[in-house]
Order: sequence, then C-alpha cells, then structure tokens
Amino acid sequence: MNSGYKLIYRKAAVKFIARQDKDVQERFAFGLQGLLAIPPQGDIKKLKGQDGLYRLRVGTYRVLFRIDHEERIIYIEAIGNRGDVY
Repeated sequence: MNSGYKLIYRKAAVKFIARQDKDVQERFAFGLQGLLAIPPQGDIKKLKGQDGLYRLRVGTYRVLFRIDHEERIIYIEAIGNRGDVY
C-alpha cells in the first residue's frame, strides 16, 4: 500500500493528537493511513473557497490537508473538532 507519498504535520496538529485518548489517537492513525492510498480513502471533500484544501472526517473530528503531487507530500494543516477547525 506504499504510494510513495508521505505525511507532514504542522506542530499544532501533532499537539492536538497527543492530547487525545489512546482510542482516538488510533482512529486518527487509521484515518490518516487512508490518505496514503491511491486514490486517498476516507470521507474526503474538497473545501470550497480554499484553494487545494481538503478535509477528512474522522468521527466528530476534521483533518484539513493539502496534497503536493509533485513532491508526493500530504501536508496535515489542522486537526480539531468539527466546529473549531474550519
């Protein structure tokens, strides 16, 4: 399943995940692994009015990310509760 893409996280996203319970962290890990599949898997939508920004739904949480196809990098921009992250 290695697509050659890698995930790069902003510091705030790493801190958010670290503050969560172990079961929530495992759900994030599973959801984020889906992004590395070709095509990316999960409940993903392109955000309107945000150039190149996508969101992944993981339960009540949202992961905002950008994909750089040339560099083969997925940038995890933000993670948070549904109402807080947009």
